[in-house]
Amino acid sequence: MGHTIKDQKKLLTRVRRIKGQSEALERALEAGSECAAILQQIAAIRGAVNGLMAEVLEGHLRDHLGAEDRTAEQRHEDLEQVMGVLRSYLK
Repeated sequence: MGHTIKDQKKLLTRVRRIKGQSEALERALEAGSECAAILQQIAAIRGAVNGLMAEVLEGHLRDHLGAEDRTAEQRHEDLEQVMGVLRSYLK
């Protein structure tokens, strides 16, 4: 069983929180809120997305790269996949 299935409820809770934060940001922009409030909301969303990414990444690394039943070739393929995702995420 994959880690995103085992942790599905917790991950979906995080995603729903991000969705709510995004909707609050949209409302703040539509209402012409102060720049500081908008910046704070953007920072909160970024922090929430970073936390979600860290949690899913940790689970992936533990389940795929840390699994003892994986061959060296499978680990290398998983590592390359993770590195590609991290490169695009950190751009």
